[in-house]
Amino acid sequence: MYSNKFNCLMLGLYSRNRSAVCGLVQSAPGRSGFSWTAVCKQRSLKLQRSACLERQHHPMPCQISTRSASQTTVDPDEVRRFQSLASKWWDEQGDFAALHAMNDLRVPFIRDNLLNVHRARHPGKPLAGLRILDVGCGGGLLTEPLGRLGANVLGIDPVEDSIYTAQLHASYDPDLSDRVSYQACTLEELSSEEKEEQGADQFDAVVASEVVEHLADLETFAFCCNQALKPGGSLFITTINKTNLSYALGIVVAEQLLRIVPSGTHDWEKFISPVELERLLESNGFSVQSVQGMLYNPVSGAWSWTNSTAINYALHAVKHRDDPQPDRAEERSPRPEDHTAATHS
Repeated sequence: MYSNKFNCLMLGLYSRNRSAVCGLVQSAPGRSGFSWTAVCKQRSLKLQRSACLERQHHPMPCQISTRSASQTTVDPDEVRRFQSLASKWWDEQGDFAALHAMNDLRVPFIRDNLLNVHRARHPGKPLAGLRILDVGCGGGLLTEPLGRLGANVLGIDPVEDSIYTAQLHASYDPDLSDRVSYQACTLEELSSEEKEEQGADQFDAVVASEVVEHLADLETFAFCCNQALKPGGSLFITTINKTNLSYALGIVVAEQLLRIVPSGTHDWEKFISPVELERLLESNGFSVQSVQGMLYNPVSGAWSWTNSTAINYALHAVKHRDDPQPDRAEERSPRPEDHTAATHS
């Protein structure tokens, strides 16, 4: 029943691909001779050399928490893949063009749901006073706009070069210096660190946008998100449904045929349906408030809300105020792979 939509999107994707190719040989107006990718690569090399010299003069023991040593959200193959793309985050016409465009939906989605709970007290900075954790922040594409809304945002990512890119880009905006910070680490490492140093429940919101489909362990992810949040705190997720349509469009067409998205970016086996994700979150102390479908138009390069969650969707969940989480991994609910995945075709 998706044949008409599939044909239309294929035509649109083809047009988009031709435009992207043309863009490679024509500079944007007013940006002649400037390459953000080249700047990021040069800066990353300098920062890496400085870090190596610092470690040589001041060696520090590597501390890994018990949980992160045995259970991790990180997939090494995904880290290597994004390492190769780390300098391209802020190329708005490049590999992450769709993520740049997605801000038109995900930023208001996060802002409006938070304002339903937290009253805005600062005109122009509606999220002032709130602490937000951006998990898998990459180059800071979502971290920065949340900071401009007044929130204190910490972006974390296991890919160090992506963090270097994020730090460099944020440094050009003085308005972000006191509100946006970055740390190269995993979610489980941060969760353990926060618990040991300051106590749990530190953030008003946790954001994981286009992240869960790249993780190795969703059970650990959900558990650590709960640990990082204050009671009543919000969790925002955008991801890809596990359907026949998402495979056809997201992998076969976008990656293998038209190569709009780098080949190998997604693994369909890691996609998760809204039903399964809701079950996972509720077993880890969350209550799902809303699930909304998202649709990308490759012709206009814009996202829009839709009633269908067959491809992309956004989810908002809230941590229970009176639901303590167990400290030991053994006490948690069964892993998602133990359940039968609910899929829609």
